[in-house]
Amino acid sequence: MKTVLKLEEAALFILGIFLFNRLSYEWWWFLVLILAPDLSMIGYVFGNKIGSFAYNIFHHKGIALLIYAIGCYLSIESIQLTGIILFSHSAMDRVFGYGLKYEKGFKYTHLGEIGK
Repeated sequence: MKTVLKLEEAALFILGIFLFNRLSYEWWWFLVLILAPDLSMIGYVFGNKIGSFAYNIFHHKGIALLIYAIGCYLSIESIQLTGIILFSHSAMDRVFGYGLKYEKGFKYTHLGEIGK
């Protein structure tokens, strides 16, 4: 089952690349921005509760899709780009086993404990 879930997330990552390709940005923007959502880990400096909240906001695919939809509705490519980057990054993270975080600590995710 783990393999099927990873394949599904890989397909969603490819969807993100497809959606990015429809924008007028150069490809290097995708490469530069794809790791930007991980800056949300800075929240862990303030404790597990704030850290997990910040991390989960930036790694929630529903929020990413909402931002993308708002960008489409308003025809603002920079907002669309933000949604695509958040969505693609989240899918990429899940391929590697990094899920949404529990308040217990960074290594405790909805996909299981990191490192086990």
